[in-house]
Amino acid sequence: MVLLGVNIDHVATVRNARGGTEPDPVAAALAAEAAGADSIVCHLREDRRHIRDPDVHELLRRISTSLQLEMALSDDVINVALKANPPEIMVVPERRAELTTEGGFDCVNHASRLADAIKRFRDAGIGVSVFIDPDASQVRKAHELGAHTIELHTGPYSHADTTRIGPELDRLETAYRLGCELGLEVHAGHGLNYGNIRGLLQRVPVAKVNIGHSIISRAVFTGIGSAVAEMKALAGL
Repeated sequence: MVLLGVNIDHVATVRNARGGTEPDPVAAALAAEAAGADSIVCHLREDRRHIRDPDVHELLRRISTSLQLEMALSDDVINVALKANPPEIMVVPERRAELTTEGGFDCVNHASRLADAIKRFRDAGIGVSVFIDPDASQVRKAHELGAHTIELHTGPYSHADTTRIGPELDRLETAYRLGCELGLEVHAGHGLNYGNIRGLLQRVPVAKVNIGHSIISRAVFTGIGSAVAEMKALAGL
């Protein structure tokens, strides 16, 4: 059975757009767990544009599944992660101007930095995942450097036109099979939604998919009716 990790970053994005405490990403994580989420995912960016340090600590204190903390290899965020001690971190590339993560972490060209970080986290008893492009050299290097898990970047598949879906699935399936042969746990994520998830899993039966934006977007519409009705009832309208 494929597990589902739910990323709650964009609940925090809405909160931060106006300030204050609503909507609360921790409450969103608890609701996701109640609906069957197998884990919660959040990305503590260097600029703290959505998830903030107190959110990480509250999530660790209150959720009942497990937390995967996405992070770049910056000293600031590494120190926060080591202090928070989540069950697992996921190394991702990060560029300040990007709207969302744009590609996989380059394990080959940044092997020294990654090896140092993996050792620090493993020594602290924290599991390490690396978000990578579905490329054999990246899979092998992540394994060589000591990662427990890889997450395959599904963005190119998710955004492919009909002529590219097949080749992108081929790349993902090849990387998945190599990861399994090397003893890595293989996950997938980025851009996955209600229209493309089944097509992926029919070919690439990863252990877990991590999905955020499409779930939060769908929740706006599946939940707005009950939210309006509740307010009308409370206000006696």
